[in-house]
Amino acid sequence: MSVAGLTFRGLEHLAGSFAHVPDVPGASFHELVEIEGVDGTPIPGQVVAVREAGVTVEIFGATSGLTLASTTLRFLGRAPRVGVGPELLGRVLDSIGRPRDGLPPPIVVDERPVDGLPLNPVRRDCPREFLETGFSAIDGLNTLTLGQKLPIFTQAGLPHDRLATDIVDHARAPGVGRFAVVFAGLGLPREVAAHYERAFHRSGSRQHAVFVLSLADDTPTERLLAPRTALTIAEYLAWDLGLHVLVVLTDVTNYGEALREVGAAREEVPSRKGYPGYLYSDLASLFERAGRLRGRAGSITQIPIVTLPAGDMTHPIPDLTGYVTEGQIVLDPRLHARGIYPPVAVLPSLSRLMNGGIGDGRTRGDHRRVANQLYAGCAAAERARALEAIVGTDELTDRERQFLAFGDAFERRFISQACAGRRTIAETLDTGLAVAALLPSGS
Repeated sequence: MSVAGLTFRGLEHLAGSFAHVPDVPGASFHELVEIEGVDGTPIPGQVVAVREAGVTVEIFGATSGLTLASTTLRFLGRAPRVGVGPELLGRVLDSIGRPRDGLPPPIVVDERPVDGLPLNPVRRDCPREFLETGFSAIDGLNTLTLGQKLPIFTQAGLPHDRLATDIVDHARAPGVGRFAVVFAGLGLPREVAAHYERAFHRSGSRQHAVFVLSLADDTPTERLLAPRTALTIAEYLAWDLGLHVLVVLTDVTNYGEALREVGAAREEVPSRKGYPGYLYSDLASLFERAGRLRGRAGSITQIPIVTLPAGDMTHPIPDLTGYVTEGQIVLDPRLHARGIYPPVAVLPSLSRLMNGGIGDGRTRGDHRRVANQLYAGCAAAERARALEAIVGTDELTDRERQFLAFGDAFERRFISQACAGRRTIAETLDTGLAVAALLPSGS
């Protein structure tokens, strides 16, 4: 039995944005609902729990003025869908695809479910083509490839917002076709969302980008829909139009918190730190929508930004993100305090697909050799710094002092680009060779 198109009047109770509706036979999980507002304007909502006694609906809008007895709900009998088309480029949308930029709705050529379509694993192709971000710490030592999913692990107070906008501005896919960006803001404060919009407008990136924003004062379910809407648009741009699409998801921690809130509303049994037991599979349903397909010209590359609560890398969200994704870029507050931008901590960072993407502009062996030298020198410099903190500089050997000097030059000349701006991969390797020349002989 379906309730599609049927209207029900009356709520059992209303708590915040969650409403319980009794006696709704045939309602389905994730079904869309229209709630009649106080002034008669329909407010969208979604079924978030189905029980024998009724259903729980989350309302995507203001609930002030709604009364239990007179509120009317119309069940639409379908899951969320989003319209897709070339005119989405340059637009700002909300989590269910409605315009947020004050312009008329874009012309769409199709409507597609936001949960996406399952991909046959045997059709996946291994990412091998280099994606240049313009930052040496990533391009030289943690190379990103088209179709990869590489998260940025950050902490409160670090410049991850600036890094995300700079990557969007600088990103290039040399010689592999057209490029586009899909930016998904998940539970962002209004001032942060406005910062992103202004930054992309100034740089000109907005013309080849789509923005899907859910703000901090939106409902938790809207935060859960925003990345799915963004990825559905990215799949259209990649698989239908043949574009290479970079998807930035920020902040995945806000997404996890929304999942915990909705799980509590469903009265689910919590798992680690109160998160639902399906947190891993839910995150995987987002991250696994990145990749390349055999026979298709486009690709989807993901850069999720994950804020570590209290800097804890073992927290469930970054911990499970690391299981699904192909490495991580770790931002370090100590580097940030020393004025290094971007404050990328080289040793805990990793790109598991680096070997498939290196070699653009130089031979593969040259890139690998420079990266290995810098990694080894960085590790030796960290050991020398730890020893210096214990015994003091005067007790260090000449070789250990040389590693200290290398470490400072490595951070100031190679990692830091606060003044240097964007670097090509050739400039990154040249800078790396110059810094590696400071290593002690025999290193």
